[in-house]
Amino acid sequence: MKKKIQHILAGREKQITKEESVLQPLPHKDFRFANPFIVLHHMRPKQIEPGQQVRLHPHPHRGFAPVTFMLQGEGYHKDSIGNNELISAGGVQWMFAGKGILHSEGPSERISRDGGVNELLQLWINVPQAHKFDEPFYQSATREQQPAVLQQDGVDLRLASGSFDGHTGPLKSFTPVVSIAGNISSGKTVQLTATPGYWTLLYIAKGSLCINQESIKAYNLIVFEKDNDEIILTAEEDATILYLSGEPIEETISARDNFVMNTPAEIDQAIADYKSGVFGTLEF
Repeated sequence: MKKKIQHILAGREKQITKEESVLQPLPHKDFRFANPFIVLHHMRPKQIEPGQQVRLHPHPHRGFAPVTFMLQGEGYHKDSIGNNELISAGGVQWMFAGKGILHSEGPSERISRDGGVNELLQLWINVPQAHKFDEPFYQSATREQQPAVLQQDGVDLRLASGSFDGHTGPLKSFTPVVSIAGNISSGKTVQLTATPGYWTLLYIAKGSLCINQESIKAYNLIVFEKDNDEIILTAEEDATILYLSGEPIEETISARDNFVMNTPAEIDQAIADYKSGVFGTLEF
């Protein structure tokens, strides 16, 4: 049966540095978390001029995985456990922060030198309390390494994680998480399925979709009811989407600054550990 729409959450401007702002549909004043999905940021298409230096300098994380879906351009990641990698359009990088990591992210050297357009989505995926102090790790997948799902003319959707449509995504998570990103041409209809009881979300990064006879435009995040298993959508304009479905983590959440833990005291400890150098160093 079809899943009903529970919330439509409009992305709002959020300043993340003095120079950079993103759209943030999650968390939202009308709906906080769909644990394990904690934060979603959309850096809309950004023109980077030749020689312009645009970068998030080294900053800490603990207790979750920041996951980046590169929609356009090229990004460059560097972290305090030795990873140093380029991510191109269609690629995904999944950094598990665990007990603590520093990382820096921004346009590639080529984009910074020659100019170009970058666009990305960053999703914060929570992990159970039992894994929050595991060792950090990094994984990534190019567009070509992610299997195509729901294939038809005018549909280009890639599976980054989880099992869907007879395929398994290359990126691993601590709890079941299906993540799919890509494009749907105007007029095309797609049927998505989700495990009943899971949190299921759909973000429209570009274009317009008709879902349950309701027209929903870009920059909105749709949160579906947990019951039932079917979503049918039709692109009213060429659309770019991120589809997510994950097993709920039924634990308390405390999220503040760059940390996702279970209690406020654990957040205070993370901040103190960062200030005292427990997270190590990263020069960039």
